[in-house]
Amino acid sequence: MKIAMLTNNYRPFVGGVPVSVERQAKELVKLGNQVTVFAPKYESEEKEQAQYFREKILEEDRKAPERVVRYHSQKKKMDNGMVYPGIYPTEIFDVFEQERFDCIHVHHPMFVGPWALWLGKRYGIPVVYTYHTRYEDYLHYIPCFRINERSTIVKKKAAEWIQRTGIPSYMRWFCNKCDLVLAPSEGMRQIIRGYGVDTPVAVLPTGLDGSFYRKNIERSQTIREEYSRGKSHLLVTVSRLEKEKNYGFLLRGIAELKQVIGDDFQVIVVGDGSQKAELKVRASILGIQDVVTFAGNIPNDQVKDYMGAADLFLFASKSETQGIVLAEAMAAGTPVVAVHAVGADDIIEEGVNGFLTEEREEEWAAKVVEALKEENRDRMKDAALLCAEKYRSSRLAIYEEMLYNQCGFRKGDRLYEMEEDRRESSAVAFH
Repeated sequence: MKIAMLTNNYRPFVGGVPVSVERQAKELVKLGNQVTVFAPKYESEEKEQAQYFREKILEEDRKAPERVVRYHSQKKKMDNGMVYPGIYPTEIFDVFEQERFDCIHVHHPMFVGPWALWLGKRYGIPVVYTYHTRYEDYLHYIPCFRINERSTIVKKKAAEWIQRTGIPSYMRWFCNKCDLVLAPSEGMRQIIRGYGVDTPVAVLPTGLDGSFYRKNIERSQTIREEYSRGKSHLLVTVSRLEKEKNYGFLLRGIAELKQVIGDDFQVIVVGDGSQKAELKVRASILGIQDVVTFAGNIPNDQVKDYMGAADLFLFASKSETQGIVLAEAMAAGTPVVAVHAVGADDIIEEGVNGFLTEEREEEWAAKVVEALKEENRDRMKDAALLCAEKYRSSRLAIYEEMLYNQCGFRKGDRLYEMEEDRRESSAVAFH
């Protein structure tokens, strides 16, 4: 098959969607498919580094198994580093004019989303959409919808309407224009159905390639020795340091944990983001700066070694549709303690491969203590490894390919039926 994937962000931007797109493309190519990823251009803000930055991205694209076509983006960026794609991506249209694709897989409902629908209709190609993001939880990235104590009542009401009504209505419209919607988890599938989406919805989580299942025990041990500082327990969390990741609660939970068991533990925070400076200040105010280390961004291929070095993986985000890092942690044999939410509820089996709690610091800290008990830790590590087997990307890609084919058959049947209806209508009109 010739598959076109359209996305608003891709490498070098670090995030769940780029990771998901890249892994899917890689595995689909292995199955013999031709995958073209249409992704935005990224430019360095430093003029003297711009050429080097551009060449480095192009070199990565050339080495990748998937073909990457970059379309122009706006100079303005979001607070988290994401670019705003160009309004009229001619680079995409030019390729579609010259080539024939069997399937369009779009990963965002805005910017490239409507263009994917237009291209699908223009060329009679089925459009598949993956519901990666709960956009109602990301309004704060758009300045005009950002709310603070100085915001007017009108602005607050407008933002509330958009969050509760506007976004679900748009998502219902967009999904119903697609031929197939992919949900990263069963919980997300139920939410999509709750929006009133009639389009077929299949569950397809983001998978993990084989490298996540290969442990570098020596490297993990080195990390443990470096970051544990001689403490009995090492805990880790991985995500962008942004508001929607709920780090405020996580730090308060760590403070509560320190009250319960003292300071005989260390926490590694892997990731970067606009809230990093603020979170460091919060850690100091809570008195946990001595047990929390902000390690910054780590290369993707090394993150699993940090997870493998830890006794537990900590997670507090409630805005996920799947939570890719939870599967990554389990592939490293690291149980998870997380807050109840879509994504976490789908992968964590209570008391088996981790624990789920309400957003209450005392309850969360108590579950961390329970998970750290020696009789629980080893058993839960084995269960985590077993659970991770379900997320091998090679297996999921076979299922994804099957879904593409089914979608194409349904699209063909509908086009045939529409053509027959047009012929019958023309015949009636003629007589």
